[in-house]
Amino acid sequence: MPSELLTSFSQVIANGLRRKSIVNCSSWAEKCRIMGQPFPGPYSFKYFPWAKAMHDNEDEKWIGQKSAQMGYTEICLNRVFYSIDIKRVDCLYLLPSQTPDASNFSAGRFDPALEGSSYLTGLFSDVQNVGHKRAGTTNLYIRGTRSRSQLKSIPAGLIIFDELDEMTQKNLALAEERQSGQVSYQQIKISTPTVAGTGINIEYDESKQDHFHFRCPHCNRFTELIFPDCLVITGDDLFDPALINSHLQCKECKTKLEHETKHEWLREGQWLPHNERGLWHGYHINGLYSSATARHPKNIAAKVFKAKIDPDEEQELFNSVLGQVHEVKGARINDQHIRECQKNYFLNPKVNAGTLITMGVDQGSQLHVEIDAWNYMGHSPDINISHKPKVLEVIVLEEFEELDRLMRKWQVRACVIDAHPEKRKALEFASRFDGFVMLCIYGDNTRSKNLTIWSGEPTFTADRTAWLDLSLGRFKAQHIALPADLPLDYKNHIKAPVRVPRKDKDGNTIASYVTGDRVADHFAHARNYAEIALNFAVTMGQNKTIQTA
Repeated sequence: MPSELLTSFSQVIANGLRRKSIVNCSSWAEKCRIMGQPFPGPYSFKYFPWAKAMHDNEDEKWIGQKSAQMGYTEICLNRVFYSIDIKRVDCLYLLPSQTPDASNFSAGRFDPALEGSSYLTGLFSDVQNVGHKRAGTTNLYIRGTRSRSQLKSIPAGLIIFDELDEMTQKNLALAEERQSGQVSYQQIKISTPTVAGTGINIEYDESKQDHFHFRCPHCNRFTELIFPDCLVITGDDLFDPALINSHLQCKECKTKLEHETKHEWLREGQWLPHNERGLWHGYHINGLYSSATARHPKNIAAKVFKAKIDPDEEQELFNSVLGQVHEVKGARINDQHIRECQKNYFLNPKVNAGTLITMGVDQGSQLHVEIDAWNYMGHSPDINISHKPKVLEVIVLEEFEELDRLMRKWQVRACVIDAHPEKRKALEFASRFDGFVMLCIYGDNTRSKNLTIWSGEPTFTADRTAWLDLSLGRFKAQHIALPADLPLDYKNHIKAPVRVPRKDKDGNTIASYVTGDRVADHFAHARNYAEIALNFAVTMGQNKTIQTA
């Protein structure tokens, strides 16, 4: 027992001396982190020289627009450990979702960090809860951003936003509010980008736009690695054996830069701003800098060829490999698509009695409404495929009670309304038209058009991406009739969503629609809700008539 006490006492003294010798986060990482593959051993900046400045940045905010697998998450994790250990600051680590993202982070990042370091194991006193790790009186909270309740009542001096572009954007302001009572604080936001004007790219555009520069080992000029200038592709196609000789070159002197010695000529590199008027540091780096085997020039060259024949691979190349915003051709509706669907009639046309009519309502500061008449085109197991919509009216309203007039005017067979943010008002509207109105909550889990009806209230869940694929796809297929006097706002809203394919953690391609934060898309969702409403229209209210009084 005395021996155990002496060992424990010695460990406490050693840890105390270690803390006193640490002057910044980078020195903490080198002394306290033990890494696994692909670069096992004490944490080192050898293969990630760009990471040092980010470790030691104490600004209230900095962001990283990056390619995948460039060490940014480990930087953020080190900032968290350093803040808890040395600064005694509570930290909030945010991921897109609680399940599976937060759970996977806890098991795949946090737990291995503790297993590899006896120092970290001794630091944390309670790690059993996936979303709450305790180090004495200091706390680490790991949360997803999809649920607002997950973000309440968590004061934090440091907040990490990891993969910002995949987060529920409307909840981020609530997360940032967690620091309103802090004397000092820091926010770090990192993500691979998607399309211009969304997510991390907005933050990056307002930043100093820092790029990592180095001295060319051949011409001694200060330069950087950029695509396509620095990638020499030696093959003619994906199957050309000569592709193996693809390599990097200095964009200044055009001399070959060896992948295997990359860590040597990048060692003394430094970040330089490309926007001196930026508000904060914004660190951008691409996959050409990586020393990993997966980022060997021959492998990047292969991805370039794949991108030429597969739009999903094209998006992946620019977002995940190059860390750049990109929009694949055909990823959104354009003016030509809309013009080709416009017909020789005007808004508010007369319709025959008994016409199947649906209404879609998107909530926001205002209510955006689309009303459609449906024409039967022929038998199909899929109700939506067998019908073609004709847009009768698109309108913006201020009050929920104004929806009542439209329901009566058009004798709407089924209406679907966005359930949020004013769910109480939406439910009141549904109760006034019992059997005719349903509330929709978006999800992105089923990847199908199945609708999950809730028990006990007129509410259902629909897969956002699957339904937008159908409702917006009609414009490309010319399977929707639009009036000649279609409002400009409607056109702009329909053109706003961009379909972005991504790779999930298993390497499968999934897609989602993103919209620029400064661009409105309300009519696109009103269109979607009117589309979904057709499924209810064939059964809801068939034997009922909405009273006009």
